[in-house]
Amino acid sequence: MADADRAEAIDAQALEEVVRFTSDLIRIDTTNRGGGDCSERPAAEYVAEMLGDVEIEPTLLERSPGRTNVVARIEGTDPSAPALLVHGHLDVVPAEPADWTVHPFSGEVRDGVVWGRGAIDMKDMDAMVLAVVRAWARTGVRPRRDIVLAFTADEEDSAAWGAGFLADRHAGLFEGCTEGISESGAFTFHAGSGMRIYPIAAGERGTAWLKLTAHGRAGHGSKVNRDNAVSRLAAAVARIGEHSWPVRLTPTVKSALTELAALQGISAEVDAPDFDVDALLAKLGPAAALIEPTVRNSANPTVLEAGYKVNVIPGSATAYVDGRMLPGGEEEFHDTLDRLTGPDVEWEFHHRERPLEAPVDTPTYRAMRAAVEHFDPGARAVPYCMSGGTDAKQFSRLGIAGYGFSPLRLPEGFDYQALYHAVDERVPVEALHFGVRVLDHFLQRA
Repeated sequence: MADADRAEAIDAQALEEVVRFTSDLIRIDTTNRGGGDCSERPAAEYVAEMLGDVEIEPTLLERSPGRTNVVARIEGTDPSAPALLVHGHLDVVPAEPADWTVHPFSGEVRDGVVWGRGAIDMKDMDAMVLAVVRAWARTGVRPRRDIVLAFTADEEDSAAWGAGFLADRHAGLFEGCTEGISESGAFTFHAGSGMRIYPIAAGERGTAWLKLTAHGRAGHGSKVNRDNAVSRLAAAVARIGEHSWPVRLTPTVKSALTELAALQGISAEVDAPDFDVDALLAKLGPAAALIEPTVRNSANPTVLEAGYKVNVIPGSATAYVDGRMLPGGEEEFHDTLDRLTGPDVEWEFHHRERPLEAPVDTPTYRAMRAAVEHFDPGARAVPYCMSGGTDAKQFSRLGIAGYGFSPLRLPEGFDYQALYHAVDERVPVEALHFGVRVLDHFLQRA
């Protein structure tokens, strides 16, 4: 079907459903406390029911009881075209109700806003996908290429029960998929002076969660002890926390810097030997926040564990560090940690996932840009690299290039990124309506 012949499938029912589905999914408490402590099954059954209602056949898959994933395939009109993966996770991080303005699992719609844990991370995207494919089923729309839907467990921990399990044990369900879209992209970023930017993710820093262990001589707290494990660990943690990592610019980050600078009327020679990225960031205003976390590797100490009594020097001490590695920066990261920890502290990867880089000169990426700018003509879509990570890391094992594309048009003053894992997470109804329209437009044309 020619692009001109493709009609927008989103109707009043789809607009109502995306809000209702978001609220319903928020009300299903899928808190992931880590270490296997979560049950996504009620949410997975809800998703499966919504798909089954319109004769899209869902497959429910579990590595262990309750940790449920849903996968379905919608056949396209062009069997020679590669398939596209659309994935979203069903679990959420914990929320303490006493801290919230609205109960985090109420799914309440108040003053045109849907409140609750998962409103942007990422039950909104799950709901948008459901609303779009149900609208297609009602109106007889078929996309050009096969669309594989995956609603996953365990993204908020290790993905071992979710995308990792699917990629390792059920790769056949993703046959033909070359690209995928998921969270953390195509949201409105207000860059000042009325400029609206939609950053579409085409890269992710790799996850490098570290465990540091120092050993020493246990003894009485009143005695001289040159082999104090706590002192050794504290010194290493301080060195890591104070380290200034060198600049490392990936192709995605270079593209982001070039395009953001051009939007501001600034010339940026990002490949010049004397290019000063920090000087450019200082000129980009609010937009610098999109790029600053991804021009370097990073390592932030987060947990310290040592001792059991104030007058006892323990024989060992442990710390955890949240490290992130840019594509191509893994060797530098490893060598730097060896140097910073020194001879008295051992370190190992507590959890590790690869960094990702996806091309921004493809028809799929151009279609994402075009869909956003079609529904917000005064805005500009730009590439960026995520500072954190998503299930795209696990699906990359199958050769699937991952993009962050969960479109939302947000009002000025609505800080999307600040609400991730935060108190009072919420999403405007109008943002959900924008999202289903953009997704429908893109997925029909991708």
